[in-house]
Amino acid sequence: MPIAKGSPYGTPGAPLPDDGVVVSSDHEARAVLEEARLAGRAYPTLGLLAGDLCRTLGGRGDERRLRSPDAVTFPVDLGQVLVDGRLHLFVAHCVAKSPLWGRGVAAMNAQWWRGEWNLGPRAHPNDGVLDVYEVERWTPSERWKVRRRAPSGSHLPHPSIRERRSAAVQVELAKPLSVWLDGEVADRGRRLSLRVEPDALLVVV
Repeated sequence: MPIAKGSPYGTPGAPLPDDGVVVSSDHEARAVLEEARLAGRAYPTLGLLAGDLCRTLGGRGDERRLRSPDAVTFPVDLGQVLVDGRLHLFVAHCVAKSPLWGRGVAAMNAQWWRGEWNLGPRAHPNDGVLDVYEVERWTPSERWKVRRRAPSGSHLPHPSIRERRSAAVQVELAKPLSVWLDGEVADRGRRLSLRVEPDALLVVV
């Protein structure tokens, strides 16, 4: 069940099980889950050493900690996106954008994007919703101001950014854009059907 506001989150002293998989990035985590999905297997518990989901959860990048009494296990939602009908998974974020962010959309399941920008300052990986931000077009000066403020998350609210928090969102872009899933380009398309699967994963930091 998604976390309720003010409720404790995570189980301290719950280390990575023997069949857990250690990953060093969001896109590596995504690859493990995609492989399990295509093979019809249950998703394994993931031990996070780095990446934006790891940072959001306060991970320290210490592999020994993952199998120690200091480890903390968290239930995490999983993002899904249909890009022109093609299904993909993501653990931290789905971003479709033009090269210079002149237009685009970002669906955040974690706060951070590529370790640099606090793109989803209210995003929580177990609240049952995606934090979705859409930009149709903005001026170079607006883009510069947002870029300067994004590391702290103070770029929001912004009159040129449409914000939505929802378990399912449909987005139709004006033209096809590259789609970045967990930090890597995975597809290109115009029609994005985004949804979140609550409590889909267990991760350890």
